[in-house]
Amino acid sequence: MKLLYLPVLFLILCTPKLYAQDNQLLLAKQYAANGEQQKALDIYAKLFKQDNQAYYQQYFNALIGFKKLEDAESIIKKMIRKYPGSNEYVIALSSIYTQQGNPTKAEELFNDMLKNLPADRNAISNFAIQFYQTGNADYAIKVFKQGRKLLHDDNAFAFELIAMYRFKRDKFGLTDEYLNFLPGNPAYLPQAESNLATLYEDTEDYDMLRVELLKRIQKEPQQLVFTQMLTWQFLQQKQYDMALNQTLALSRRTNDDGSNVMELCRTLVANQAYDEAIRGYQFLVEKNDKNNPNYVPAKIELINTKNLKITAGRYTPADLTGLEKDYNDLLNEFGKNAGTVFAMQKLANLQAFKLHKLPEAQALLEQTIKIAGSRPAQLAACKIDLADVYLLNKQPWEATLLYSQVEKDNPNTPIAQDAMLRNAKLAYYTGDFNWSRRQLDVLKSATTQLIANDALNLSLLITDNLNADSAAKALKIYARADLQIFAEQPAKALQTLDSISTLYPGNTLEADVLMAKARIKIQEKDFNGAVLLLKDIAEKHSYDLWADDAVFMLGDIYETQLKDTNLAKTYFQKIITDYPGSLWINDARKRFRELRGDKVS
Repeated sequence: MKLLYLPVLFLILCTPKLYAQDNQLLLAKQYAANGEQQKALDIYAKLFKQDNQAYYQQYFNALIGFKKLEDAESIIKKMIRKYPGSNEYVIALSSIYTQQGNPTKAEELFNDMLKNLPADRNAISNFAIQFYQTGNADYAIKVFKQGRKLLHDDNAFAFELIAMYRFKRDKFGLTDEYLNFLPGNPAYLPQAESNLATLYEDTEDYDMLRVELLKRIQKEPQQLVFTQMLTWQFLQQKQYDMALNQTLALSRRTNDDGSNVMELCRTLVANQAYDEAIRGYQFLVEKNDKNNPNYVPAKIELINTKNLKITAGRYTPADLTGLEKDYNDLLNEFGKNAGTVFAMQKLANLQAFKLHKLPEAQALLEQTIKIAGSRPAQLAACKIDLADVYLLNKQPWEATLLYSQVEKDNPNTPIAQDAMLRNAKLAYYTGDFNWSRRQLDVLKSATTQLIANDALNLSLLITDNLNADSAAKALKIYARADLQIFAEQPAKALQTLDSISTLYPGNTLEADVLMAKARIKIQEKDFNGAVLLLKDIAEKHSYDLWADDAVFMLGDIYETQLKDTNLAKTYFQKIITDYPGSLWINDARKRFRELRGDKVS
């Protein structure tokens, strides 16, 4: 029975001692926090004498923190004598030598340890990690490389070395390690591209990667991962033509199904490299293998990309007629059915707004909305397009009926609000301002910000100018110009806008005319011309209803079109400071932060 009491008696005797030591540690930390270094060190030294191993780390850290490097060196040497088989203390000593400005001694210690490195993966890894933890990533890398030799495995510790090179921001080391690693692990290519993109800073970095890749491709032409990475490098440099050439060459060489070409073309479209994407899609279509899973998608995306090119304003008249033929060829090949409604809709829009073939567009859309099996949202979109064509074709009654039908069939949805806004605009175009304004006032609280903003601006435009001119003669001419802008008839619209000041001098539409002309410039992709007009609004009409729109549009144009980040930030910040009640405030704040480099969720 007495033996059972011995552990309890030992615990009772030791507890006050342990409690006292804990109090001493807390006191030492308090002294250190108060800047009383010597008092703190005296306590740590006392505890270290009582138990070297238990209090070594606290004492050592305190000495390093207070720059007492000689004292730190002394206690480490004591621990090395006491525990000669432990590398932990030798590594700490080499760190002290480095801090003392004596790299030769540190290197000697390191080389001695490296000579005795065992051919054991875990031991090597633990040894390297200890160096890394003491702030010496260079030695950790050397340990891993020596470990590869001892293990006769050139791929050993690849992940560890990748992590070390990323930590050190060693661009060449990381590049070389990935190029050694990827041939056996091609699934890690996206990770490699992401990590390198984070580390690379300029053209020189990507040029270095290209040189290294070309060397590897020459030595190992069978390694497709190098060719894939070279394509990525060209994309980062915005050398889209070269990226496509690489991918097409690889597809021909491997005689694959073209999936890589398809994926690249999507990336090219996202970067607005439409000509290169068109060339890639044509390559897939010209294979003319209708059993290939990429044949039909490529044919569709080829036409869609041509459409995007035209929408972006980078086209010739021949592009328009060529695209019309492509759509008709597609419909002749696959028929007019639920699967090709999208093509019928886009063809009709091309005919109505670009080719100005209103009868053909109307007939095609009337046929489209009768096709069974269309998705409800797609059917609603086609009906809205048809109503737009009715409006342009001077059939406002049919247009308003169709807008109202879409609104009724899709209650409490964005497409219903869009139909309602278009109906309100129809009334505005035709001079029924009071009815239009009542509809617009309802839409001010629309869930879609763009619709709410459009409704608010148009409502204020009508209100301001009806109050200024009870007959609204100038406003009717302005509304006609607005309709001509919508119909993409810029020359007619400009002529109409210029007539307002001639017929009604001193009217209140000066800022509105400037905004309308700016919209025409944007439609024609004359962004510098648009900037001049928008600046005129921002500077001379800073209290007008278009002022905040003009400032936000300036920020958007400078960011997305003219690529002037500093000016874009200036205008987005102006929204924040000068127009805090603007509907653009949240967008402006977000885009300002993104341009400044903040992380925006």
